[in-house]
This record gives sequence, C-alpha cells and structure tokens, in this order.
Amino acid sequence: MTTMFHDAQRELQDLFDTRRLADRIEERLVHDFIDEHDARFIAARDMFFLATVDPEGRPNCSYKGGDPGFVRVVDERTLAFPNYDGNGMYLSMGNALATKEVGMLFIDFERRNRMRVNGSAGVDQDDPLMAEYPLAQFIVRVTVREVFPNCPRYIHRYSWWSDRGSSPKRRGDRPSRTGSSRIGRVTSCPTTTRPGCQIPRSKPGRGTSAETAPVPGGPGSWLLRRRRRGRGCVLLRLSSGALAGLVAGGLVGVTAERAAWT
Repeated sequence: MTTMFHDAQRELQDLFDTRRLADRIEERLVHDFIDEHDARFIAARDMFFLATVDPEGRPNCSYKGGDPGFVRVVDERTLAFPNYDGNGMYLSMGNALATKEVGMLFIDFERRNRMRVNGSAGVDQDDPLMAEYPLAQFIVRVTVREVFPNCPRYIHRYSWWSDRGSSPKRRGDRPSRTGSSRIGRVTSCPTTTRPGCQIPRSKPGRGTSAETAPVPGGPGSWLLRRRRRGRGCVLLRLSSGALAGLVAGGLVGVTAERAAWT
C-alpha cells in the first residue's frame, strides 16, 4: 500500500491516467536509504536546490553550491552539508530549524541526470564535521526519508564553466557575494553610456580610485567598472540580481539614475 501520495496527487494521477505509472515508480525506484550509486552521484555534485517549508506551510527554494562532494554522505540514511554566510535572512535554514522538512534536488546538467532526496533536517553549530568546512556557520544533517532518481526529460544540457569564488578553500577565504564574472581588463575605461546604467565611483581605501565615469550596460545587466591605481580598469558583468545582492550587502548604493560603491 502506498504511503507517498496524498489525495490531491492521486486526483491528478487519475485525471491523466498515470496512477499505475506512479505506483510502479514508487515500487521500483523510491527507497529510504542511500545506495552506492546514489552516494557516487551526490559526491560528484557541486550544487543542489534546497526546498523548505515554514510553519505556515509556505515554501522556499534556494541554491546551495560548493566544491564537488561538499554534500557528505555520512551513512546510508544521512547526508550532511555546511551553511555559509549569505544575505543574512536565513530563509531556508530558519525553515529547516522550525519544521525540519527539506527536499534536495541534485542535477547533473552535463549528463542530464537528477536525483531527489526528501527528509528531515537538523542544524548543529557543534557538529563534528565543522572542522571539515572552513568558515561554515553550522552543519545541516538530513535524515533521508525518500531517495529516487527523477526523469531526465526537460533537463537542459549545460557545460561546467568555473567554480571561482563559489566556496571558501581555507580560513580567511570568503565565498563570492556577487556571483559576477570578470569579463576583461582594459588600459582605458569606456566612455559610452546609456541612461540608467552608470556606476560612477569606487570607495577609496579599497585599492581603487574614487574617480567617476559611466560604463555601458545592457537590458537586465550592468557593467561594473573598478579603476585600480596603476593597473587600468577591471570590468565586471553583473545581473540585476547580483546588483541587488550588492545593494543588500551595503556595498553599492542605487539612485534612480545610477549605482555607486558606498
């Protein structure tokens, strides 16, 4: 007898005639432990999506990234991963602390495979694995309830580009706060501009000059120019989301016309 599906899921399965398929998947593929294949797949991943729910039943989803294997398979029923500092809201981790219910989605975009892990989470600042993760604030351990592969249909194929700045490697390192990518170094700064896409100055004392100048941008993106003394300019491309992260972190101020280092 199935224990995985509730009435609303059954209603849709019956509507689209997939009840027998769903039952077969649960019978053959869903298990409550991590086997050797699952462990190898998880150990090779450098990211996953984490779903949580708050006490009122409102969901939240976040991206968690690190070096391959940053999610540790402790044993056949336990996963562990570190939590690093972020925007300070603790939406996912607060939910996990309050309700313990989590869903983890691991995806291999190059080979188009994915795996789901559902279970209950615990948060511990004194976990023995703290020593294994520089700068971790605490360790999250997940007791698995359901582990199963997910259909690869509709997974886009992506190629790995870079993990630069995605996780701290040693004490003193910090994860990238912007997610921006360096796109070039020039000996003189561009002078063309577009209204509303100006980043006029860098904060003195950070190895950059306070001289202002506009830089070109594009729809939904910004080009951040940082003039380094005696070293020309470094251009960074930021998405609107990355710029919002800088603003939230107090690193950039924004007015109606321009954004600037604060």
